[in-house]
Amino acid sequence: MRRRVRGLAIVIVSFAFLVPAASARAAADERAEPPPLERLFDSTAVSDDARPDLADFDGSGASLSAQDLTAAGWTPGRALTVQGARLAWPRRQPGEPDNVRAAGQTVRVGGRGDALAFLVAGTGGAEVSGKGSVSYLNGTRSPYRLTAPDWRTGPLATKAVALPHINTPGGQLAQQARLYVVTVPLVPGRQVASVRLPRAAGLHVFALAVRPSARGWTGSWAAASSGYAAVGPWSDRTVRLVVHTSAGGPRVRLRFDNTFAAAPVRIGSTTVAVQASGASARDVPVAVSFQGAAGVEIPAGAQVFSDPLAFAVPEDANLLVSFHLPGTVAAAPLHRLAMQRSYVSEPGDHAADGSSVAYTRIVTSWPLLTGVDVSGGPGSVVVLGDSITDGDRSTTDANRRWPNVLATRLLKQSVVPRYGVLNQGISGNRVVSDRYPGDGPSTDMAGVSALHRLDRDVLAQTSARTAIVFEGVNDVRWQAAAGQVIAGLREIADRGHARGLRVLAATILPCEGEALCTAAVDAERSAVNAWIRDSGVFDGVLDFDGVVRDPAHPARMLAAYDSGDHLHPGDAGLTALAESVDLRALVP
Repeated sequence: MRRRVRGLAIVIVSFAFLVPAASARAAADERAEPPPLERLFDSTAVSDDARPDLADFDGSGASLSAQDLTAAGWTPGRALTVQGARLAWPRRQPGEPDNVRAAGQTVRVGGRGDALAFLVAGTGGAEVSGKGSVSYLNGTRSPYRLTAPDWRTGPLATKAVALPHINTPGGQLAQQARLYVVTVPLVPGRQVASVRLPRAAGLHVFALAVRPSARGWTGSWAAASSGYAAVGPWSDRTVRLVVHTSAGGPRVRLRFDNTFAAAPVRIGSTTVAVQASGASARDVPVAVSFQGAAGVEIPAGAQVFSDPLAFAVPEDANLLVSFHLPGTVAAAPLHRLAMQRSYVSEPGDHAADGSSVAYTRIVTSWPLLTGVDVSGGPGSVVVLGDSITDGDRSTTDANRRWPNVLATRLLKQSVVPRYGVLNQGISGNRVVSDRYPGDGPSTDMAGVSALHRLDRDVLAQTSARTAIVFEGVNDVRWQAAAGQVIAGLREIADRGHARGLRVLAATILPCEGEALCTAAVDAERSAVNAWIRDSGVFDGVLDFDGVVRDPAHPARMLAAYDSGDHLHPGDAGLTALAESVDLRALVP
């Protein structure tokens, strides 16, 4: 009897010691540094085609194909740069946990930047959304909302990569799987310490990282990928692109994008030079490297930046960017309407050639190359537009697009910063609807909508300070109502402001006389313009309509500014647009 009591006493005493010990550990865990994302992986999304039963991404046994991911260049542990953020595809083998189901976990993340980027997908048949928060080293927090499109039904226009199959226990399905990179704003200048994920059923996070703010760089030239088109085919050829700078600087870096692609592309030796004339360089082209290597492979949907190169980039001048394609390239992401002749060589690596002898073919698009940055400078103005911004009907090889004229004005004054100007116009582009579907080769090169390309073509652009939105005529010409265009423009303004950008809007030009510009279309155009002028949504208004319209016939462009098609201004009209911009309105 005594032993039983004594044993009970021992049990009670032991329990009394365990309670405070457990509480101490819990408190210590709360104070402990949060774990990195990969330590929290609790869901398996990727299976080998031969063992689809080893993964269950959506709760019904379906999963991503490891073979499809490898074919896209998304191999375990590989760093992928998308929209300026460097993310790593999980270093996991098929059948191992490779993502987190967002349920309010706190994750260790570091860095300073303008945005937090998530590699995500939703499961459940519809997009999924939830609120999270970012904690900074100074003790402050900022909230965010993360929305992940569904991995099987989400829009192709905004996907990072699409895979051709879905694995199921009953066999492989010929249905596309999508993965997305979604960005949310950060408080500028603050060091991120951790991120609390949303509580959202069906929201899967594969990776996240802070997108750096590109301090010390200014965007000098850019072009938006308007689609994915058949080219060449080019095999063992060198492409020599002619691009026109805005800002100059003592160092340069290049950006190449494999947007909309389903497979990697290999870029071999790459050089930069100042153009003498045609495909001839003024001096010997200078080699560019990629993480110390002469060439680089770009995974499907990703981008690469070259290493910084000590190369004096002149302002307001033509550069030659040459890159060898050692493999066969039959289709590529490109900007279709360059209004500039570029060149393709005979077989061989001719990137280092100063002469034009090997460059025997002309191309009038810009494939793969999407940006030229220079060191220093005050940052950039990004112009989001359609064919009028793209320079349609301007003089070829003359750089008379209105953003070029604006850039020259900035360089010739000292009242405001001499910003770089990045032309993100796409001919045929619309605010609220896609022309290019967002996946696969297409003959329609009018791009995904301004709303769908805003993150890539504006918010992620190097050192963007101010955005100018000049779109809408194609929407109303193709029967969109003014209310739809207004809603899209409002969303663009809201998203730009959330990233700290100054956002200006330009009114839509008159186009009576063009086949689609009926009286009904003009009424919708006028309604959009009235809202742009009076709503107060934007930080400033550029009244381009007032600049070029005929005072005696306001629905029509002045003949002196008309290229002849009644829709696009000619060189004189484009110059008038640029000259009308109050440069002080560009300053944040």
